[in-house]
Amino acid sequence: MTPETAPEPPPEALRARYAARLRAEMEELLRASSDTAASRRPVELDQQAVGRLSRMDAMQGQAMAAAGETRRQRQITATRAALARLDGEDFGCCSSCGAFIGLARLDLDPRVQRCIGCAGGGRR
Repeated sequence: MTPETAPEPPPEALRARYAARLRAEMEELLRASSDTAASRRPVELDQQAVGRLSRMDAMQGQAMAAAGETRRQRQITATRAALARLDGEDFGCCSSCGAFIGLARLDLDPRVQRCIGCAGGGRR
């Protein structure tokens, strides 16, 4: 039986399988966001305490922390959306074609919204 022909599990089974994982991932993302808040603050100019190169290094670190936070916020948004879908009846269904996404794909990332065919640019 291939993933495309495997029967779709009932919503309760999907909730039981992914709810705890998604909630734990959300907690970790929110904790990481809070823990890295200080590294994203603007770098202050203090010519006596920090030389030009040190300030440039600090600004680069701040920019990298901000980019990491942007990625984290996208993951938080996707995780919230997955948790909302999990509470409804459409979790595990492709947002493009409506077909079941497949357990192997959901096991990899329960936040995915499209089946492998639609995610790859279209159904075959």
